[in-house]
Amino acid sequence: MDDIEVPQYFVCPISLQIMQDPVTAITGITYDRYSIEHWLFQSKNTTCPVTKQPLPRDSELTPNHTLRRLIQAWCTDNASHGIDRIPTPKPPLDKAQVLKLLKDFWNPKLQLKIIRKIEFLATESEGNRKYLVDAGVAKAILLFIANRCYKEGLVDGLEEALSILHFVRISSEELSLLFMENDQIIDSLTWVFGCKLQNQIAVSTHAVLVLKSIIQKANSSVLETLNPDFFKKLVGVLRNGVTQQGTNAALHIMLDACPWERNRIKMVDAGAVYELIELEFEAPEKKTTELILGILFHLCSCADGRAQFLSHKGGIFVVSKKLLRVSPSADDRAILILSLICKYSGTNIVLQEMLEVGAVSRLCTLLQIDCAPYLKDKARQILRSHYEEWKKCPCLGISLHPR
Repeated sequence: MDDIEVPQYFVCPISLQIMQDPVTAITGITYDRYSIEHWLFQSKNTTCPVTKQPLPRDSELTPNHTLRRLIQAWCTDNASHGIDRIPTPKPPLDKAQVLKLLKDFWNPKLQLKIIRKIEFLATESEGNRKYLVDAGVAKAILLFIANRCYKEGLVDGLEEALSILHFVRISSEELSLLFMENDQIIDSLTWVFGCKLQNQIAVSTHAVLVLKSIIQKANSSVLETLNPDFFKKLVGVLRNGVTQQGTNAALHIMLDACPWERNRIKMVDAGAVYELIELEFEAPEKKTTELILGILFHLCSCADGRAQFLSHKGGIFVVSKKLLRVSPSADDRAILILSLICKYSGTNIVLQEMLEVGAVSRLCTLLQIDCAPYLKDKARQILRSHYEEWKKCPCLGISLHPR
C-alpha cells in the first residue's frame, strides 16, 4: 500500500486516513464521520477544523454517498495491492428511531431487549449519544432504575442501565424536573451498591460515577437533605473497594456535600473519618490524597470528627507524612487539619504524639524551605502555640523558637 498514491480527496483532514463513512459539514468540508463526531462531541470543539468557521455540535452532517462509492470502487480496483474494501456503513441513528425505542421501552416484555439495544447504540458512536441525549434517554433510564429500587430479584438490566448513564448524561434542567417527579433517584443509585451482581465492582463504579454527575448538577436543596443512609452506603463503597475512578468519584461526592454542617455530622456518624485514613494508608494517587485531605479538613471542623480522627492511631501520622510530599493543595489541607487538632484537641497526649510521628519536625521544615508564605505563617502559629511543650524534646535538632 505504501507504493499506491491515495487520492487526496479520499483522505479525512482530521485522521489523515482513507474515509470509511464520509460526511459533509455545513462548512462544505467532508470528513470521516467518526473523526468529525469525535471532534465535535468528545473534544467539544465548535469550529470547522479546516475552515475555522463556526460548526455547532447540533449541525447536520450529510452523508456523501457519491464520494463513498468512489472510495469503495478505488479500493476494489486496488485490492491486489493490499487495499481492503470499505464496507457500506449502516444508516446513522436519528431522533425518530430513539423516540420509537423509548415508546416501546415501558412494555415489560420488551424492556430488557431495548435497554441492551440502547447500550449498544450509546457505546457505538458520539453521534448516537447526541441523539440519545436529545431524546431524553437519561431520564427514562434513571426512572427504570428507580422503579426497581428495593424490589427483590429485579436486578436484570441494571448493569446495562448504568453503562448507558455513563455515556448519556442528564442535563441540569431535566434533573430538576426529575427530582420533582420522583424523589427516589439518589436512593436508587445507592441501592445498587448493595445488589449482588456478577460484575459488582464495575456496576458499583458506574453507579458512583453517575451519582457524582447528578450531585454536581443538583441544587442546594437536594444536597442539604441527603439522608444518613446515603453517606453510610457511600462510605461502604470506600470500605468494600471499587476502581480508582470510582473511589475518586465517591470522594468528590463527599467533598461536594461537606459545606453543609449536617452532612459533615452524617459522614462522621457513618465512620467516614476512619475509612478515609485507612484509604490514605494505601498510598493512593495524588488526586485521591488531595480529595481525602480536603474531606478530612471539613470533618475535623466538628468535635466528633476530631475525636474520630484522634481515635485512629495513624491519623496524625498519615496527615503529617503527606506534608511536602504530594502537592501545594495537599500541604494546605494537611496544615489546616493539624491546626484544627492543635487548637481544639491539643492535649498533652496529642502533642506528644505529634512529636513522636514527626509532625513537629515537618512543621519546622516548612519554615526553612521555599513555600507559600501563608503555609509558613500557619506552621509558625502552630509551633508558637505549643512551644513550651515541644521545646523540651531533645530529639529535635532545630530550635522551635519562633522568629
